[in-house]
Amino acid sequence: MDSFDNFNSSEKAEASELQRMIAVEQQKAQFQAQVHSFTDICWDKCVESPGSKLDHRTETCLVSCVERFIDTTLTITNRFTQMVQKGAH
Repeated sequence: MDSFDNFNSSEKAEASELQRMIAVEQQKAQFQAQVHSFTDICWDKCVESPGSKLDHRTETCLVSCVERFIDTTLTITNRFTQMVQKGAH
């Protein structure tokens, strides 16, 4: 039984749009949490003492750290997607 059975079509459309908006906001929050996480990790790994400018070594380290973090996240996400797709068949 659908949770929207007692709604008219307009209410169902509104409820569906609300669910979509909530999902989008949850994705935004998850993305922001990931950015915060890799900012903390890469800062701790690469920045020895903050100054007015980043030296070349620190900048290179930060870029590499973030790229590895993103690559790892994508690899894990793709692997989970494959597992879910295999489980659905």
